[in-house]
Amino acid sequence: MDVSIHEHYMREALKQAKRAFERGEVPVGAVIVHKGKVIARAYNQTELLHDPTAHAEMIAITQAAEHLASEGGPEHRGSLEKASIYVTMEPCPMCAGALVLSKCENLIYGVKDAKAGACGSLFKIANDDRLNHRLNIVGGILEDEAKSLLSEFFRSLRKERR
Repeated sequence: MDVSIHEHYMREALKQAKRAFERGEVPVGAVIVHKGKVIARAYNQTELLHDPTAHAEMIAITQAAEHLASEGGPEHRGSLEKASIYVTMEPCPMCAGALVLSKCENLIYGVKDAKAGACGSLFKIANDDRLNHRLNIVGGILEDEAKSLLSEFFRSLRKERR
């Protein structure tokens, strides 16, 4: 895939991350693309929903599976085969596991997560040969923009706590 295509969809994910930021959530956004069309858009909502699993990726996976099931009829099992997820930060173990289980084809992310990244930084869940599915992974797309948003969020959080 062309880098400019990756940047286009990552900008859509960054828009979602900004929505999270505006709502006091860790600014992570995700979009899922299937056949050249965005079929899911989400941002972190753990605080808003009082749900530690409400990560942008998890919400987007659910939306995309519902969309594909509605198109594919009753025999569709919610698989994200031939889909790509664009997420502003490298997925955590929970989200990486969900992407593997959903059989998502491609993962494109912005910034690495040295503390919880499960797609190459800390763990390698998304491409572990012991699992039944692996994702094609591209990292570093619009990394500076994603990193800047996260830095601004955590800087403002530290100021509030003083």
